[in-house]
Amino acid sequence: MSQHPTAPAETAALATVAQRRDWWRDAVIYQVYPRSFADSNGDGMGDLAGVRSRLPYLRDLGVDAVWLSPFYASPQADAGYDVADYRAVDPMFGSLLDADALIRDAHALGLRIIVDLVPNHSSDQHEWFKRALADGPGSPLRERYHFRPGKGADGELPPNDWESIFGGPAWTRVTEPDGTSGEWYLHLFAPEQPDFNWDHPAVGDEFRSILRFWLDIGVDGFRIDVAHGLVKADGLPDLGDHDQLKLLGNDVMPFFDQDGVHAIYRQWRTVLDEYAGERVFVAEAWTPTVERTAHYVRPDELHQAFNFQYLSTAWEASELRAVVDRTLEAMRPVGAPATWVLSNHDVTRHATRFANPPGLGTQIRSAGDRALGLRRARAATLLMLALPGSAYVYQGEELGLPDVVDLPDAVRQDPAYFRGAGQDGFRDGCRVPIPWTREGSSYGFGAGGSWLPQPEGWGELSVEAQSGEPASTLELYRAALAARREQAGLGAGDAVEWLQAPEGVLAFRRGEFVCVANTGRESVTVPAYGRLLLASGEISESDGEAKVPGDTTVWWTTAS
Repeated sequence: MSQHPTAPAETAALATVAQRRDWWRDAVIYQVYPRSFADSNGDGMGDLAGVRSRLPYLRDLGVDAVWLSPFYASPQADAGYDVADYRAVDPMFGSLLDADALIRDAHALGLRIIVDLVPNHSSDQHEWFKRALADGPGSPLRERYHFRPGKGADGELPPNDWESIFGGPAWTRVTEPDGTSGEWYLHLFAPEQPDFNWDHPAVGDEFRSILRFWLDIGVDGFRIDVAHGLVKADGLPDLGDHDQLKLLGNDVMPFFDQDGVHAIYRQWRTVLDEYAGERVFVAEAWTPTVERTAHYVRPDELHQAFNFQYLSTAWEASELRAVVDRTLEAMRPVGAPATWVLSNHDVTRHATRFANPPGLGTQIRSAGDRALGLRRARAATLLMLALPGSAYVYQGEELGLPDVVDLPDAVRQDPAYFRGAGQDGFRDGCRVPIPWTREGSSYGFGAGGSWLPQPEGWGELSVEAQSGEPASTLELYRAALAARREQAGLGAGDAVEWLQAPEGVLAFRRGEFVCVANTGRESVTVPAYGRLLLASGEISESDGEAKVPGDTTVWWTTAS
């Protein structure tokens, strides 16, 4: 039997999201990493004009909104997450006119645009920071960051024991205007990314102004980078543990998930609510528990928060059921939708994570069993899209792209790769430009090659190669997103009804919709719950029963 008998929706049948209330509660949001999506001018780097040219593809894919990773003016020390000017587009990506045209075209196609906002830190080339250095100790500009005298007889030691997420101390000592070694400044990430001091009122004033700037241009919302990091504990106390990175995501840290962040977001919400059109905030908040994540999406704060607990869960039925239940239970009291995500620009693509044994983390250096990884990735996608709430798709996952794990050291650009004892620094593997065509110097990405080398055979995974192929991953995504729009039991709501299922199998009902996901390696027999909508692999049905292979998810409907 065909694995997805439901045909993709015709363009004319796609709903216009501008006409939907509470659109964000069940939206499918597609993440574009601009430097790796499409290159319009042949310089090897993706840009806003390239994204704009591919918007019809995203509309036809069936997503509701597009989230753009940073395109602001930046020295690119951390791929644009070091912002020098929040109101300017970096020339490598285009201009403000390009941003405006992209937003207008997206709206005309029924797509919403969410942009990244980076409020935890700026670039060291931001005008505030450059002036703070030039003015020396005691400068009012230094109060907008975390400048401190060092410890030791001559101030030669960092002010506290905090470590950078990218490795090494979270402090860098500056050379003062008179040439002497002077104060230290805090940077939880790279030294080129000094942390703002959110206790200073000028910082809050500036970011409320930045919000209005982009809202006036027409963006539909903001994804907030390091949303959990803005506020630091009073006095910047020592942590006292020399393996701090292992604590991240497991404990409330003095520099992460402090309760003071919520007052900031309540202020931001009042700004957003001044604008019509249901604009939204999405938090990147790495918290110890999903219950603490729920604090960010209380009714007067943000709208959504990424579900990193789900992203980090192994492909195993009992673990997945537990995190689904905890997520729905945590979000229900605050009235926020759950979110589901499998990949993004900071983690190994799930087609490669699932190709490897569990327990290796979210940055993996091994290709693993690629056929197994793709099979599981397809199944995991159908499971994710069947759950109540909003789902995020990272560019290229609809092509089944694996991580590029064998990039030469000489081409790597992840700043964590060049610092010891930090993150593994292998994020470049999920950022390789995506293939659009079977052939060409960069498989249709652009006329001038690509900023990261694409592997041989990339063209066979391209949009051109997969379009119209019934068994392809691209057509599976198109069919799944079409079915999600058509089925009332998909996306909306805040609960699932779990059904009896064999060991290693998840089965749940949502109204007239039933999803069965076999996370085991062996085939299982389950009831054929109705009319087959979609399956991630080949299944067979006979006498009211269905044989579901391992690592396969199936959708049925009981509607006639």
